[in-house]
Amino acid sequence: MKIIRAAKDLGNGSRKVCLAIGVFDGVHLGHQQIIRQTVADAQSHDALALIVTFDKHPNAVVAPEHLPLQIFSRSQKISAVEAIGADALLEIPFNQEFSEKSGEKFIRELLRDLGSIQSICVGSDFVFGHKRTGNVELLKKLGAELLFQVHGIAALALDGRVVSSTYIRKLVRSGSFDAASQMLGRPYAICGCVVEGDKLGRQLGFPTANLDTVNLALPPKGVYAAKTRFQNRSYHVALNIGVRPTIAKSPQLRVEAHLLNFRGDLYGAELEVEIIAKLRDERHFESPAELREQIGRDVAAVRAAV
Repeated sequence: MKIIRAAKDLGNGSRKVCLAIGVFDGVHLGHQQIIRQTVADAQSHDALALIVTFDKHPNAVVAPEHLPLQIFSRSQKISAVEAIGADALLEIPFNQEFSEKSGEKFIRELLRDLGSIQSICVGSDFVFGHKRTGNVELLKKLGAELLFQVHGIAALALDGRVVSSTYIRKLVRSGSFDAASQMLGRPYAICGCVVEGDKLGRQLGFPTANLDTVNLALPPKGVYAAKTRFQNRSYHVALNIGVRPTIAKSPQLRVEAHLLNFRGDLYGAELEVEIIAKLRDERHFESPAELREQIGRDVAAVRAAV
């Protein structure tokens, strides 16, 4: 799948383009409906399926006080879109200048840069453009003028609940991973780059990979049985999410993954860690030795759980 930052870089030549437009955080079942419709349109009309999204959540610019934590990392989002069969993903830099562009101007500029649009697919309640001036009604008006088809896909419900990124975040934060996974259409997993830590886990005999999870919605603090893959090998993981009250000098939230039977360097690598089950809550221990004993029991529990 081709990833571009400007529509003119698609290189579609004379081929028409079918668009799906949205933030697509989590690429949940509702988002998948939109993307699949776009892929189907493209296949029917010998067109390219282009997914239009943004390099950050729009609220980061227009309403930072209401910026939601993200479900997926960038790489998870790209991987999920690619798996559905899209030809390309346009990741628009969402900055102040772009935020002041009207919905109509946004669509007309896409048409100008792409040359020809066959269809545009969005959620039925999707709004876009400066002061939310763009919606399905505007798209249909422009479609009649500029000769493209519009799909406004209704929200999907699962067990009586509308599938939404907002609700999935609530499920993740409450530790309801099965329900979150059902709405995501794939197992819930935390993904982050391994960054250098203070090596306290190594001193205890259980080295950990510290994941950069800034701006991600996270599960409740505690110790989890999990699994991951690295360099085409699967590993059981003891995952700790918390502030390490026994050994840390400052209560900074950390996400630390101890890969069982792993020897090597993970710094700079990206790990996607799938949570299987919660083992226990985070708690304070009277000494590092007591903590070490508990970690040993946690590791044994991980082996039994995954």
